[in-house]
Amino acid sequence: MAADNPLLRPPTLPFGLPDYGSIDTDHYLPAFAEGFSRHRGEVERIATNTDAPSFENTMVALEKSGELLGRVASAFYTIASADATAAVQEIEEALAPQMSAHHDAIELDVRLFDRVRTLHDQLGDLDLSGEQRYLVERRFREMSRAGAGLGETDKTRLTAVNERLAILTTTFEKNLLSDTNALAVVFDSAAELDGLNAGQLSAASQAASDRGLDGRYVVTLPLFTGHPYLAALTNRESRRRILDASRLRGRRPGAHDNRPVLLEIVRLRAERAALLGFDSHAAYVTADETAGSPAAVHDLLRRLAAPAARNAQVEREKLRAIAAADGVEVEAHDWAFYTEKVRQAEYDLDTAALRPWFEAERVLKDGVFFAAEKLYGITISERHDLAAYHPEARVFEVTNPAGSALGLFILDLYTRDTKRGGAWMNSIVVQSVLRGTSPVVVNNLNVNRPAAGQPTLLSLDEVTTLFHEFGHALHGLFATVTYPSFGGTAVFRDFVEFPSQVNEMWIFWPEVLANYARHHETGEPLPSTVVAKLAATEAFNQGFATSEYLAASWIDQAWHSLSAAESSREIDVADFERAALADIGLDEPTVPPRYSSTYFAHVFSGGYSAGYYSYIWSEVLDADTVEWFRENGGLTRENGDRFRDRLLGVGGSKDPLEAYRDFRGRTAEIAPLLKRRGLED
Repeated sequence: MAADNPLLRPPTLPFGLPDYGSIDTDHYLPAFAEGFSRHRGEVERIATNTDAPSFENTMVALEKSGELLGRVASAFYTIASADATAAVQEIEEALAPQMSAHHDAIELDVRLFDRVRTLHDQLGDLDLSGEQRYLVERRFREMSRAGAGLGETDKTRLTAVNERLAILTTTFEKNLLSDTNALAVVFDSAAELDGLNAGQLSAASQAASDRGLDGRYVVTLPLFTGHPYLAALTNRESRRRILDASRLRGRRPGAHDNRPVLLEIVRLRAERAALLGFDSHAAYVTADETAGSPAAVHDLLRRLAAPAARNAQVEREKLRAIAAADGVEVEAHDWAFYTEKVRQAEYDLDTAALRPWFEAERVLKDGVFFAAEKLYGITISERHDLAAYHPEARVFEVTNPAGSALGLFILDLYTRDTKRGGAWMNSIVVQSVLRGTSPVVVNNLNVNRPAAGQPTLLSLDEVTTLFHEFGHALHGLFATVTYPSFGGTAVFRDFVEFPSQVNEMWIFWPEVLANYARHHETGEPLPSTVVAKLAATEAFNQGFATSEYLAASWIDQAWHSLSAAESSREIDVADFERAALADIGLDEPTVPPRYSSTYFAHVFSGGYSAGYYSYIWSEVLDADTVEWFRENGGLTRENGDRFRDRLLGVGGSKDPLEAYRDFRGRTAEIAPLLKRRGLED
């Protein structure tokens, strides 16, 4: 079998990069089957070992097990997110219950749990390193939370619930991708898209041609509710069509209706939480995060919601004053357009006009890479000899300051119909001393590709996303641990966004900005007057931005705070959302949530269920860290080494707040976040 299936042979490419050029879709299911079989055998040998449990024969053995399955899964799920053809989607649907059942068979194995529990009970007497002790503690807690201590009847039901949830979350993502493609907005003429620049029109024309609609224009939809084009389109009806299409995703009766899917997900998550002894799914999730409880999350969100709504009200009145001159009563699809008019009136700044200074290749190499190279001393070089999983994905090798190899970085910049929405980082290979592996990490974005020969000019939001996702990549590259369970970004969900948000600080750092923000035709730097205006507008429109984010976070909390009994009642999705937003005071029609339930992939098909609050929770740490960098000289190797060694480099091998205190010298303070978002009293 191995001779015919490249997934079953040891990797031969640098850093363990899968040889995607030799992998066919038909290879995946047989490789998974072999991976499941080998892993079950490895675990069975651990569980039936007659020797007394030791760190070596239990914890180390578990960390070594499943290597093949992990390698196959990483290769496949990278494809399933970034290039989900019909054949790949079919495989993913078939795998969903199998992966769930396999995971449960291990996590719920009472024999394994007894061995781990024995070591946990003996921790005070064992001679272990800090990382080893933490591994025992985390493994015991994870198996306990998974239900290893339940009776057999409850375990049987739990396994069935988990398998069904695996199917439903896969269905949710498939429905969303299909409906997002189906609802892409078709325009007959360029006049309907007045206000877009040549590059944006080129991208819309190319998207139409890709669908066989030559001579027309197609505007594809991002994952979030709004659309970058809404700020520029002068045709109000075009703005309305785009926003209406975005908000309609997943809520039309028919094959792609995500309402019954998400309702069943909510019910099953609540039932699972009850089986495991928790009042709600939110209680289950936050008990193993830095937040600790839903009450702590709700307290923060409510604390921020009132001033955010207040600021949004002030912003709305300014929009109305300008829109009135056009005879327009501001609606949701008008907010971005008139916000830019207010920005121009108050600051003489047009952010849409900045695109010529943000050419993608220059932003990447002279901005994102430049900042990392200056801060950490690393070198990033493109490897044209290595192919990733798609022709558009580019491979870069990252080298340490002393010249030793660190890992590979893959960038997949452009949108396509087979790629899920949004932007994300994932690991194909996780660093581990035990396994002798080095990291291979991926960044995916969804930038519209212009027609051939045209430059890719980014919006300021897209520049921010590029820096943000590379912050995740650096976390995955720098984590240096012994055990694979702690590798890469394997930290608490409400901490994982912290390093990526910190990396956004370099966007406007003078030395970095001057290096990459140059006009793509003339090479002229972004004028200093514009830079000053950008700095002055840091808190501009933050009432809207914070409100739309908090609204989505609260919707997530509302769904996942339901008890098993509450979730079993008949629920209308739209009514539930309205009630939830009214509860927190964010029920403003002109400021819709950043995500609505039926296209909220983060929580219904991703890993952020009851955890979308993580971004603002992590931003408390982020804003405090930015203050530290400013106080200590900014973009210096000394600062970079401290941040890498004490925080990024530890991966998941210690409590993240302990790592933060080690870096910062104290617990984070919230004041810098309130100042940044204009939420001070």
